[in-house]
Amino acid sequence: MLNTEKESVFSESPRLLDRVPYRRTRTPERPIAASREFYELMNERRTIREFSSKAVDLQVIQNCLKTAGTAPSGAHRQPWSFCVITDPGKKKEIREAAEKEEKSFYAERAPEEMLAALEPLGTDESKPFLEVAPCLIAIFAKSHEVQANGLKQVNYYSAKSVGIATGMLICALHNAGLSTLTHTPSPMNFLSDLLERPSHEKPFLLLVVGYPKEGVTVPELYRKPLEEIASFY
Repeated sequence: MLNTEKESVFSESPRLLDRVPYRRTRTPERPIAASREFYELMNERRTIREFSSKAVDLQVIQNCLKTAGTAPSGAHRQPWSFCVITDPGKKKEIREAAEKEEKSFYAERAPEEMLAALEPLGTDESKPFLEVAPCLIAIFAKSHEVQANGLKQVNYYSAKSVGIATGMLICALHNAGLSTLTHTPSPMNFLSDLLERPSHEKPFLLLVVGYPKEGVTVPELYRKPLEEIASFY
């Protein structure tokens, strides 16, 4: 793993950002209809575990990553890194490392209550989708930035910021007709090693991306109604 850090903390006199007019390229004439249509689109989203090996156009992934990069972040530090993996050999290495951690987790570390909660979903330590799916996106959170001179600049609310960006990425991929699976093997340090990420980047999530396998089925999910997830004051 690369390590280019120095102990000194980067400091620089702050400079106010230039101000520009706020421009919206899309202002729906029927906002209620627009909000309902987007809800209906996202309500179709399902996590899948059976993927087609059909290739995904890299430009689609790039555009969706640009969308993720528009997410709000603490002090606008944008503390995320997205690693796109399509190489079959690298995907195989990731699968082997993930299954090793998952086997240990299911057999030794997972609480009984969690195993009972996962049982209806049919998940276990076998993760063939990590090789079958055409694209994996390893998402890293950066606790700080390392400047060109090796000095450090702290990032604020990095985990929250990366979580928001990840949600926006999932929405963008679904909007583009792709399916996803959020995979969080515990621990995920093997991703840092296999992808040779610097020590100030910590694995946040592994997103599996592709098209669903023909005939794939998904659990029939119950979604909590609005009155159970929202309060209006």
